[in-house]
Amino acid sequence: MTIVKPIDFTPEGPQPLVRHIPRGAHYPVADLGPLRAVVEAVQATTQAPVAIAAQSALSVASLAVQGFADVETLGGPAPVSLFCLTIAESGERKSGCDKLVMAGLKRHERDQAEEYRLAMASYVSAHKLWTAKRDRMVKEAAGSNKVKAVAAEADLEVMDAEPQPPISPKVTTSEPTLEGLFKLYLTGQPSLGLFSDEGGGFLGGHAMNTDNKLKTVAGLSSLWGGEGLDRVRAGDGAFTLHGRRLAAHLMVQPVAAQPLLSDPVASGQGFLARFLITQPPSAIGTRLNRDNGGQEAKEAIEAMGAKLVGILSSPKPTCEDIPQELMPRTLPLSSKAKEILRRYYETTEREQAPGGQLEYIRSFASKSPEQAARIAGVLTLWADVNATEVEAATMAQGVEIAQFHLGEAKRLAEAATITEDIARADNLRVWIGESWPAKAQSLGLNPLTILPKYVVDHGPNSLRETATVKRLMAILADHGWLHPLEPMAEVDGAARKLAYRVEVI
Repeated sequence: MTIVKPIDFTPEGPQPLVRHIPRGAHYPVADLGPLRAVVEAVQATTQAPVAIAAQSALSVASLAVQGFADVETLGGPAPVSLFCLTIAESGERKSGCDKLVMAGLKRHERDQAEEYRLAMASYVSAHKLWTAKRDRMVKEAAGSNKVKAVAAEADLEVMDAEPQPPISPKVTTSEPTLEGLFKLYLTGQPSLGLFSDEGGGFLGGHAMNTDNKLKTVAGLSSLWGGEGLDRVRAGDGAFTLHGRRLAAHLMVQPVAAQPLLSDPVASGQGFLARFLITQPPSAIGTRLNRDNGGQEAKEAIEAMGAKLVGILSSPKPTCEDIPQELMPRTLPLSSKAKEILRRYYETTEREQAPGGQLEYIRSFASKSPEQAARIAGVLTLWADVNATEVEAATMAQGVEIAQFHLGEAKRLAEAATITEDIARADNLRVWIGESWPAKAQSLGLNPLTILPKYVVDHGPNSLRETATVKRLMAILADHGWLHPLEPMAEVDGAARKLAYRVEVI
């Protein structure tokens, strides 16, 4: 009996089956309005892909202005909070972009931290004195001396209110759990930013593990929508924090992003669709400009920092009785701006129909008009935090940027489909190499040639559709594992319209 050896598929000749992502569109940097100068300055200084600098600038500007106003959308007012997700390999200078854009923010936090330290020391002393005074009065009120007891009770009734601790000046965090965010909102600013140039630490951390993922996704989604943040704990009972805002920018490497992009919880909850996503083409190997943008770039970055400090230092509208509960006004759209947004909505809505270009990314498409309004709101408020409406030109810019990110979502979704096909093609490659030689011999066929029909009839149980098998075999041919024969070539005694020679290396 002849033993048929498996076909030796080695990577020396054919190319490995790798994930292929088509190149994306150019970032519409001209539509960044008042943020364009700093984005171009950061890009010139770091030589990073411009989309990384743009995501950094938009998210930080969103953090700065989100406490002042919500923006009118076609579905009612919405926060101007932006969630950004930037996917880029190590070495793309993600940290460099963030460092330049956030310099003013970090300076503000450092300056406020010193004031906070002094205020906290004063509070601790005042609280000790208040506690000692109250305890003395309580003791006298419970004592046997009726005269002192009556006087102490009267003093307790008019005693000054308990001193409250100063509000923490911290406005950014990198790897919080939902519980950590809740604590920050309790003791700190009502407007926070979740920023990390190593977002994989958040995505792979405690907040997004199997036990906490659903809770985290739901909580962050509520914050994006401007809804209250719920807290339920044994002993504390249940209560909700209202009037809080969160901006976010997670920078992650592709290997860390892939689990999130394919996560059914993140997709099913509409969590991913709340992010402006991009995976820009790599700039590595092209960064040969050494002038770092020159003096003009330096001045633009310094101006960004100064403006950040100014906006962050300005008092935000809050509830009179609850100083940590924001009461943002509504920033309306001009009539022309609303018409531009409505046309964009109608376009995206039509393309979500069966057969439309956006059919398979409906969650992204349905939120894209609101994203456009949010972006336009950020650009408007960054230019003037007291602006009275979003103008048509700014709304057009918001639409262009939102449309770019919708295109990125579509591109990456299609890449995920390609990835699935490649995974299945690799399974077919293994079957052809390990099982087809023996199967062909048992059928009296040539093991060095193969037809789609042979795979459908005798291959893996998961491959029983001719169209699917043909697509996967074409992938193997593109990567050199199979070689297509001439149409009507004779194989196993008959002319075949489509047949392949198995490459033996």
